[in-house]
Amino acid sequence: MLNHDKDSMIPMQPWQSELIIQLSNTIIRSFQARLQYPLAGLPAHASAETLARALYDAPYVVLTHDGDSDPRFTYANRAAQQLWELEWEEIIGMPSRYSAEPDLREVRAAMLERVQRDGYIDDYQGIRISKTGKRFALGRTVVWNLTDADDHYCGQAATFSEWTALGASAASSKSGEQ
Repeated sequence: MLNHDKDSMIPMQPWQSELIIQLSNTIIRSFQARLQYPLAGLPAHASAETLARALYDAPYVVLTHDGDSDPRFTYANRAAQQLWELEWEEIIGMPSRYSAEPDLREVRAAMLERVQRDGYIDDYQGIRISKTGKRFALGRTVVWNLTDADDHYCGQAATFSEWTALGASAASSKSGEQ
């Protein structure tokens, strides 16, 4: 993805894409509609592009997947990419079930069914695994259904700001400002 300014061949950031600007708006709007409060740290009155950049650069994780039967990631902000040790091009399109270890995928699927039924949950905690096999425990995670401007279901999103490394390298933990 390149930014095609006259004199520039600077790589385009994901948040600069019109599709991602629209998806960011859907993430922000759906969260507010479901939970009745805004995602933390985002400017109250800003352009769609400014909001997309703020969401992408937020200190907490935000991920989305589509509404297919085997959903694939459609969005991962910078914090998510760093935690899963994946570049944008690697995570987008990846089946979201791969974010969990195989023996924990049934628990994850049950949680996603609960979100589908109830619209959102704000008490999920689970174990996930990065590209390099690092395991981490999610702190309180909010998962919600995404709806388009016409209120049609179009996937699910998750956000969390706390996680703890597990296993041999479990010396670190992170807390964001969500």
